[in-house]
Amino acid sequence: MTLQESAEMYLETIYILTQSKPDIHAIDVVEYMGFSKPSVSRALKILRENGYLEIDQNHHLALTDSGKRVAASMYERHTILTRCLIRLGVSPETAEKDACRMEHVISEESFEALKKHNAAQEAN
Repeated sequence: MTLQESAEMYLETIYILTQSKPDIHAIDVVEYMGFSKPSVSRALKILRENGYLEIDQNHHLALTDSGKRVAASMYERHTILTRCLIRLGVSPETAEKDACRMEHVISEESFEALKKHNAAQEAN
């Protein structure tokens, strides 16, 4: 199943939030993304129905294994693209915004080449 960019963004957001907080709720996603509660609720319901997210009886959000794979991939793409753009002289703010858009459309081949190049640059 090919995910839409918005679904990838929600998964990545939950992934990021879990790095700093043990229990994530829908309101955390609302606050982080700046979206309305109804929009977030609908998106989370769709992610749960498609097997990317679990919501327990206390309304804690947890990524499934497939949700974690997608989220970790998006986060890695975002991080590496941001670093590459900054290294090229782009301001951190612009690099962050551009990487957020680019991470969803870049091909695997191009990303792997950038990742390899970035690793070589960091080794120097």
